[in-house]
Amino acid sequence: MARRTGTREEILERATDLFGTRGVEAVSLDQIASDVGVAKQTLLYWFPSKDDLVHQVLLAAAAELTVVVEAAIRATGDDPLDRIESVVKAVFRPAVRRPALLGLVREIGRLPVPVADELTRQLQPLAARAVRWMQLEMDAGRLRRGDPKVVVALAYATVTGIATEPEALGVSGWTADTAGLRRLRRELVSFLRGALAP
Repeated sequence: MARRTGTREEILERATDLFGTRGVEAVSLDQIASDVGVAKQTLLYWFPSKDDLVHQVLLAAAAELTVVVEAAIRATGDDPLDRIESVVKAVFRPAVRRPALLGLVREIGRLPVPVADELTRQLQPLAARAVRWMQLEMDAGRLRRGDPKVVVALAYATVTGIATEPEALGVSGWTADTAGLRRLRRELVSFLRGALAP
């Protein structure tokens, strides 16, 4: 049974990488099965259709991002700017190591409506919590007043863009190596701190 569970996880892992980097529509079940080294029938045993596989991949990706953010929040003190920095760094790490995770979220606009709605549903509680928290901190005068929905969307879009399309930053001469990514993360944190300090 351990091998069978392992096969299911391997399929999910490979599908996540392929869907997140190439796009859901561009990847076939045959490609995923071939990459994992199993017959298509084995893949279909675990996931009866491509829609089911996409659904399970999205659930796993949303859960992984939620765990990362929740851990960063728990590990940080009460200062709102420190908390924002901690969350950005926490999301940035797996996003840089595995761009496909945020690439899946980038795919929302390209996915069929039911699939996009599912991913939105999975991430909505996390985004709503961030907006509520930010609104409370603004009301308390601990963050600069603004529209918390816009601030959360901008921060998210920036991290997603950096993590999933770093080649676009090459226009300005930036290179996607470890030092460059650290510098980029440091600049983003500095920018958010400057923008949100009361």
